[in-house]
Amino acid sequence: MIDVPSSPPTPRVIALANQKGGVGKTTTTINLGAALAEQKQRVLLIDLDPQGNASTGLGFFQGDRRTTAYDLLTLSAPLERCIAACRQEGLHLVAASADLAGLDTELIDDPQRAQRLGRALGRGHDAAVTRFDYVLLDCPPSLNILTVNAMTAADSVLVPLQCEFFALEGLSQLLATIKRVQQRLNPALAMEGILLTMYDRRNNLSAEVAMDVRENLGRQVYDTIIPRNVRLSEAPSHAAPVLTYDRDSAGALAYRKLAQEVLRRHGAASMAGA
Repeated sequence: MIDVPSSPPTPRVIALANQKGGVGKTTTTINLGAALAEQKQRVLLIDLDPQGNASTGLGFFQGDRRTTAYDLLTLSAPLERCIAACRQEGLHLVAASADLAGLDTELIDDPQRAQRLGRALGRGHDAAVTRFDYVLLDCPPSLNILTVNAMTAADSVLVPLQCEFFALEGLSQLLATIKRVQQRLNPALAMEGILLTMYDRRNNLSAEVAMDVRENLGRQVYDTIIPRNVRLSEAPSHAAPVLTYDRDSAGALAYRKLAQEVLRRHGAASMAGA
């Protein structure tokens, strides 16, 4: 019998997206990545937001960013050169650059501009990406070419949704964008889940919004809810995930629970929680 070489492993690529700002998207990207790494998963975080908050929140300031997501998307540098190791074991970053803000204009004449990130990642063909179990894509708070690139390259989309009165307003626009990407660019794109964030148990409105979202979206909504938590707000100013800044805080515990739920959904064994 002839041995057929097995194909290289491919990571799960998840785009974290919501065109509304201030919903906890970058906070979720950083802390879900850190929590997955804590569970012995190899995680790559790609910061696609020109503001670069995820990069700063992991301790990579402007002067530290040599080869960035901009270089990756313009195909001027391979993925391997763009990856930097974070302080936490198992967690790596492709940092953002302010140059990303002009990418819409720069790529206007490229008919395949929406596939740039997918080509750069190479999926099963690029040795650099096969080192990881998860790739998390932190999208900007808009439905521009960066977000479309992320959805085109991703296996699924995770949507952080703030527990406030207008939570569902604008979600329909995001879901419509996901559907268009499925139809035109990435038919395999799935909904990873809806994550309720900034939940305040002292506020009846939070409970009402959570109930409303679950009634409308059912099993797409994660069981885990991320609470409003001072430590979550403080951690970025210390350039660290909340799991490092205050590992026993309510925010840290919530993101550990989310990571375990993500792993269960994917059928992956939790090394630390087993």
